[in-house]
Amino acid sequence: MRLSIVIPVLDEAAGIETNLAALAPLREGGAEVIVVDGGSADGTAEKARPLADRVLAVPRGRASQMNAGAAVAQGDVLLFLHADTRLPRDADEQVFAVLAGGAPWGRFNVRIEGTHPMLAVVAWFMNRRSRLTGVATGDQAIFVRRELFERVGRYPDIPLMEDIALSRALRRVAPPACLETRVTTSGRRWEERGVLRTILTMWRLRLAFYFGADPHALALAYGYRPRDA
Repeated sequence: MRLSIVIPVLDEAAGIETNLAALAPLREGGAEVIVVDGGSADGTAEKARPLADRVLAVPRGRASQMNAGAAVAQGDVLLFLHADTRLPRDADEQVFAVLAGGAPWGRFNVRIEGTHPMLAVVAWFMNRRSRLTGVATGDQAIFVRRELFERVGRYPDIPLMEDIALSRALRRVAPPACLETRVTTSGRRWEERGVLRTILTMWRLRLAFYFGADPHALALAYGYRPRDA
């Protein structure tokens, strides 16, 4: 098996080189790294190019960016990684082990890096909720066999909750493999907006999505810019 790591980015110049450099051991082991830029204005793509196997430029939208990366990936296993999330050095071995055991998709536990003491609590609840519901978030580095990803229709092209929608489609086929090993993601989103405020906002948006709210309206409420802005 070969692993393709797909990373959607938008204005990540401040940290993209450090985060891509951390993937060097995986690339040396045969993993492919594909960065998909959604129109960065800060030189993200230029900084990423020497440290990735491919850098694509596509219209902004995390779901459409990840689908574009998957479309050109050479691996038969896809791993979708946020730009501010770091994988363990042996991520490929762990993914291959659970897939060889029969699980067609899965995710890692997550640790949120930051100074606020509530971030550890947030991560605990994310991991626990994911295990109970079979739904993964993008922060948990979702991985999936390419064949299954294509069979369920890839990521739906919605501006928010695309990871929830994909997880729901995948769990209809099989429950996820929930790796106890942790990826490390930045807590900047929580700390910049306020940890408690972000928690409450995400609970409200997830509940609304569960009851059928329009993802485009939810994205605007969360602060995302419309694609045609």
